[in-house]
Amino acid sequence: MVGIAQKPSVAAVQEGEFPVTHFRTATVNGIDIFYREAGPADGPVVLLLHGFPTASSQFRHLIPLLADRYRVIAPDFPGFGHSASPDRSTFDYTFANFADLMDGLLGQLGVDRYALYCFDYGAPTGYRLALKGPERVSALIVQNGNAYEEGLSEFWDPIKAYWAEKTDEHRQAIAFILNSDTVKQQYTAGVQDLSRLDPDRWLHDDTQLARPGNADIQLDLFYDYGSNVTLYPEFHAFFRDHQPPTLIVWGQNDPVFPAAGAHPYRRDLPSAEFHLLDTGHFLLEDKLDVAAPMIHDFLDRSVGRS
Repeated sequence: MVGIAQKPSVAAVQEGEFPVTHFRTATVNGIDIFYREAGPADGPVVLLLHGFPTASSQFRHLIPLLADRYRVIAPDFPGFGHSASPDRSTFDYTFANFADLMDGLLGQLGVDRYALYCFDYGAPTGYRLALKGPERVSALIVQNGNAYEEGLSEFWDPIKAYWAEKTDEHRQAIAFILNSDTVKQQYTAGVQDLSRLDPDRWLHDDTQLARPGNADIQLDLFYDYGSNVTLYPEFHAFFRDHQPPTLIVWGQNDPVFPAAGAHPYRRDLPSAEFHLLDTGHFLLEDKLDVAAPMIHDFLDRSVGRS
């Protein structure tokens, strides 16, 4: 009889070799906030903040790659993913409220210091959170998250018109951003090898956006994004005054937040590690194999345990 090699049993696998992600919900200020969590409870915390039009699911592959050493927390903002979507008559969908909810969630989880990963909507939310307690930010990872007017590309022109004049006409003029084709383009634009992209990602986002009432939630947020621009000087002051260890890893072909928005960070964070990758907006979908080791190494040198 030919011998058959036996696979190692589950019990033979060393503890911690395969980090487990837990899917949890906390009630913060009366609103259910869903979050993903993985890694050692006593590890340095890494807070991952997602963007439009997705949710914490965008970090599904990165989380276990960091969770060998770090306590990784990735929440969904209200109106996104599995967090609650309260009615617009009872909750204002603003970035200020998002930052307050993230602050409350961290308080419930006993987190008083964290490395902050900012992407897209996660940037203004995270920087508002940082202004509440600058000393709590142990490090900063910026991935296609804008904080400078140079980074507001032509994509933003119809949205700027809405900021300038809040009319139904301007509101409807930006509704195309919620269309399936536009959502798909946010994934595919600037990506050299489309076979690296999982098409389930934009299908997932379409499903989320199609929920009753969600389109108006998103349009409210497009309008409120203008309030972040007025805070840019305060964000810059936080960078200059506190100089957190910073890694900038940016998809340089992003039509929404182009590389023109990445370079100005070095004015205020001259010691930042700076990397432009040949890809688009959702960098982790295309270049995880490049970005994840870079991010882990940066965290190890900045906040990691020996």
